[in-house]
Amino acid sequence: MLSMKKSAVTLFGLMTLAVSPLSFADINEDLQNICTIVKNDDKSELRKKIKQVQDDYNLRLGDYYDGISCGGSSLIRYSMENNAAEVGTFMIKKMSKSDLQKTEKDGMALQQWAEANGHMAGAIGQELMSRIS
Repeated sequence: MLSMKKSAVTLFGLMTLAVSPLSFADINEDLQNICTIVKNDDKSELRKKIKQVQDDYNLRLGDYYDGISCGGSSLIRYSMENNAAEVGTFMIKKMSKSDLQKTEKDGMALQQWAEANGHMAGAIGQELMSRIS
């Protein structure tokens, strides 16, 4: 009976480690300054950040893109608002066509929002159109 309890405790301990919230805290910490990187149009730093998350957590940009908000905007919208063409076009190239066509929290897809806010003529808008067409 004692070994059965010990096995159950060990199994529970291993299961707890496998789904530990620490891994979520770590990724949040790793992505903490991503909005600043986008605002500063620092493509090199963004590339490092995306690679680090991919290596450490096996996640691609499309996997965590929806969970990041910069001043209430998604990363690509934020790059458009801040004329951060280098990082904006880089992110569009890294994301799948289906991810780019998803509706965001306000019910508008990226293209609809960019058209409504006058961002389609810029480099990011042009890259978006060439990617989803």
